[in-house]
Amino acid sequence: MNNNDIVPGFDDEKDDSLKIRLQKIDSVEGCLVLYLTGYIDTYNSNFFQKRVTRAIDAGFIKLIFSCAGLNYVSSTGIGSFTAFLKSVKPRGGDLVLLEIQPKVYEVFQLLGFSQFFNIKDNLNDAVDFFNQKGQAGASDVFPKIFQCPICSKRLKATRSGRFRCSECKTILAIDPAGQVFLG
Repeated sequence: MNNNDIVPGFDDEKDDSLKIRLQKIDSVEGCLVLYLTGYIDTYNSNFFQKRVTRAIDAGFIKLIFSCAGLNYVSSTGIGSFTAFLKSVKPRGGDLVLLEIQPKVYEVFQLLGFSQFFNIKDNLNDAVDFFNQKGQAGASDVFPKIFQCPICSKRLKATRSGRFRCSECKTILAIDPAGQVFLG
């Protein structure tokens, strides 16, 4: 099965700097694995965004990005992942990042984004995350202990909503699923 069989028109555009292979997860409705190989930077992030947006528009709102073959992500690339998260969350979706290379993960951490993304070690854990998310209620999430993505102060939230970090005064938002956003 090729990418166009899963998402019509997905492979109409190509870029040698970033290859994407799709795999549909039949056990989770609307779930798609995107195997990324290459890098994401300022020059190809628009190409990356267009292709993933095509998958989202095709109804895939539970996205698993396999990053084992991704050897570099610029801040613009991380911005793309953030845009996907903002696109799928209101539709009941989410995204998971898998097998992130240490130097790529470092960029996520330096920019304070490692808090916002669900990062799993393998595909089974990612699929389990989506299966459990459908069953979990908000009572399983709160109270939530988390670190401020800016100053790393440990904070506690008893419910979803907007909060201010007691240390650096950054405004944070926590959704009902317990995801932390700048906000």
